Formats: sequence, structure tokens, C-alpha cells
Amino acid sequence: MTTKTIITNRRERLEKALDLAQAYRGWSRKELATELGRDATKLIPESGNPKFDMILRLAEVLDWTLDEVSDWVWYGNNKTKSNDKVSIKTTFVDLDGKAQEAHRIGEYKKMVAIAHSALDIAKSPEERARAYNRAAGGWDGTGRFRRVLRAAQAGLREHPIPSDLRLLLQSTAANAHYTLWQLDEAEGMAQRVVTYYEENKPETDRAKVAQAHGLYVLGHTHRRLLEIETDQSSAHAQTAKSYLQKAEAYYEELARTIHPNYGGIANTCRCGVLEAEVFLGSINAREAIARIFDVINSVIDPTTFEKGDWLESYGWWCIAGCNITLRHITEERDIQRFMAMFTNKADEISERLNHWAMRERVFSMQFEGHQRLVGWTGQTIPIVIDNDDVRLITGTMGRFPQFRETGWLILNCGNIVQDA
Repeated sequence: MTTKTIITNRRERLEKALDLAQAYRGWSRKELATELGRDATKLIPESGNPKFDMILRLAEVLDWTLDEVSDWVWYGNNKTKSNDKVSIKTTFVDLDGKAQEAHRIGEYKKMVAIAHSALDIAKSPEERARAYNRAAGGWDGTGRFRRVLRAAQAGLREHPIPSDLRLLLQSTAANAHYTLWQLDEAEGMAQRVVTYYEENKPETDRAKVAQAHGLYVLGHTHRRLLEIETDQSSAHAQTAKSYLQKAEAYYEELARTIHPNYGGIANTCRCGVLEAEVFLGSINAREAIARIFDVINSVIDPTTFEKGDWLESYGWWCIAGCNITLRHITEERDIQRFMAMFTNKADEISERLNHWAMRERVFSMQFEGHQRLVGWTGQTIPIVIDNDDVRLITGTMGRFPQFRETGWLILNCGNIVQDA
């Protein structure tokens, strides 16, 4: 498709949106133009690219969201939204296998492109749902969790599809909600998956993965809720421990029977269990921190480690160490020392993996540690950041709406060291 064709299509879609707005409001063209702050004879720009304020006003006129209007104008009914598809003339099964392999070696952008190509040639609701699930996995790897959610939801709208595929998509959506800190939604969707498999034994590999993933998400959601629903903290901690222990056992079995990478996810479950046990008082906080240091000391240089679930798990052990330190250690000097060691290692791992969810936790933990330092010393101590930090903080703010306030605070109180 040529650039001229793309612009023409965009202008046509914008024209249709304007016609729809007129019909919806019962306005004349002039009345619509006045509402949009435009000359009635110049509503459609030659470039096909309307300015932001026009898109914003058009969304208000249509009672659509900003995303819905911009998606229509730029992409129309093209569900894939990708200009980087893989030009491979092959079968759906071949593409699905290539997407799976791309996921295992951490080539997530390639995985999305392959999934979109698979979606183009999918011939059944099941194939389309599988392609959407692969796309969701790729978006997860690039830290685009709202796109993960959209892909999973698109897959769930396909029907009829096998129950194990539907449940896998539900666990994928639940994990996106969890990562975005939408914990009520995460709990509800993950619980549906867990409840189903409590009543129906999983028979396929896909069903076994969905079961383990549902338990993983539900356990970690309760682990986060113990800080939010403080009147139920102990119950959340106990529930988190129970579900994460089950998830760990299932992932260990998957590591033996399907792929060793699942062992890394089991390792992430273990650090969540440890965090819950410290909260419940069954393990001393300092003993737990010593255990965490024993685990992460095996990752002296993350750049020498293969990318994947095992390396990621060590980063989450660091984050668990931060949580335990902030929650249970009282000596400020030790808090600063432990936090520095844990966040530095997690930062190295997130950089190696280009892991945005881990970056969000690292920046948030570093800022909380800094606030504790300011309170301890009574001095206004600026945060020293460089251009790379600014870039990563900006990217994290875009991916995690709940982080934006913290991101602005870091940028506003930081001393930015310019590159030479």
C-alpha cells in the first residue's frame, strides 16, 4: 500500500467519522465545524492527519473514547494495527510455532509480527483466538500491557473456541490487569480460571498451563492486596501463600514435561511465598533477606545469562527483597543498604531483559527508598538521573498509568546529568 493510498484511506475514514458525528448530534456541517473549532470548508486536512485537539473534540461529540476515535481514523477495521508483518507464505501451524519460538528466545516484536501474519491467514475462530493469544504474549514482552488486554479480549470474543483456550486467554487478561495494578479485575478473572480447574481436571498441555497461570496471577494478586486491603492483610497473605505454592508445584511439573523455562516461573512463585511467610511471621525478615541474597548472588553479571523466565525470576526475588525490607526492617541504615543492593540488581536484570513491569517496580521502590532517606536525614536530597533514566521513566509512565504521578515526582525533584 502506497503512502498516497494510506492518506486517502485516512481522509475517507475521518469523513465517515464526521458524517457519523453530524447524524448523532443532528447538526449541520457548520454547527459541527464550530464545535470542533474548525472552518467548515477545511475539516479534512490534506495530510489525512487531523490535529490532536480535533480528535479530542470529535471524541467528545461522538461520546467515544480518544483511543476509539484515533484507532478508527488511523486503522479503520484493521484489527492487527501492524506495519511490520512477517512476509512468510506458510501455514497457520508453522506461523504459530514460529511465534512460540520467538517468545521463548525473547524476540517479542517479532512474535507480535508473526502473530499478526497468523491472524491474517486464520480460517476459524479457534485459529484467530490462538493468534490473538500469541500477540498478547508479544505485547507482554514489550511492556504494552493495555495492548495485551485488548488482544486477549479480542481472542475471547471469538467463538466457538475450546474451553482450555478460552481459559488461557482469561488468565492472560487477568495477568495484564494484575500488572497494571487493576487488582479487583485480576482477582475476578483469575479466580474464574482457578475455580474451573478445581472442578475439571486439565487434560491438555494448554489447560495445564492455564491452570498454573491462573494460580500464579491469583496468588500474586492477593500478595499485592495485603498492602491495599489492610483490614484483610493476614487473609490475603495466607491466600497468596496457598495459591503460589500450588502454582509453584504445577510449574515445576510443566518444566519437567513441556519446557525448562517454566521452572523460572516456579522460582518467581517461591519468592512470593517467602514474602507472604514473612508477613505471616513464620519466617524472620532478616533470615528471609539473607536467603534472597543467597539466591540472587548466583546472578553476578546478568549480561552473561540467557534471557528468559529464569533470569526474570531473579529480578522478582530482588523486588520481594525490597518489599520485605520496607515492610519489616526498622533500622534506616540497613533499609538504605538493602534497598540499594536489591534495586541495583533488579535494574541490571530489567535492563538485560528490557522488562518494563520490573522497571516500574524498580523506579517505584527507588523513589520510596529515597523518600525514607529524606525523612531519616531531614535533608532535601535530589535524585540524580541521566538522559537514559529520563527515557526509561517516560516509557514507564506511558505503560503504567498508576506510575505517572511517581514518574513526575522523580523528574521534578531530580538532578538530570546531561550526557557529554
